[in-house]
Amino acid sequence: MRLISRSLLAAALLACGAASAQVSVSYVKPEDFADVPRSAVDRERILKDFSAYFETLSAKLPAGQALKIEVLDIDLAGRMWPRRNGGEDIRVLSDGADWPRMHLRYTLEQNGQTLRSGDAQLSNMNYMQRLNRYWETDTLRYEKQMLDEWFNKTIVPKV
Repeated sequence: MRLISRSLLAAALLACGAASAQVSVSYVKPEDFADVPRSAVDRERILKDFSAYFETLSAKLPAGQALKIEVLDIDLAGRMWPRRNGGEDIRVLSDGADWPRMHLRYTLEQNGQTLRSGDAQLSNMNYMQRLNRYWETDTLRYEKQMLDEWFNKTIVPKV
């Protein structure tokens, strides 16, 4: 009896895993992105943070759907200013022409069929005038807000 229960539990877990939604992301030539740190360590940290954010989107997808995203370019909010006496550069947000932008290609599939696909040029010109649900200490708070709006409008629109 105990063996059957474990087998049923294992089968149920596998079925749930097979039906769960997933998001995969890839970065096309990140060293050429408009505004991602040039040092390999800093660039890797930023892309790792973006990847972690994209993973959270899978919870918002209906079961069985898969979203594939190719990031083609990133321009982060603000501009980098070099520090004079060494140290890390700082990012200054001026609410001018320094809004976040992102270029990506995406495909949303379910059961092997494409539901939606496209090429998206995202930007948020009013990034500092709007309420933002992310903490002020989140270095990608404006980019995440922009991606949330795109995701909710394009990928899982409310009917």
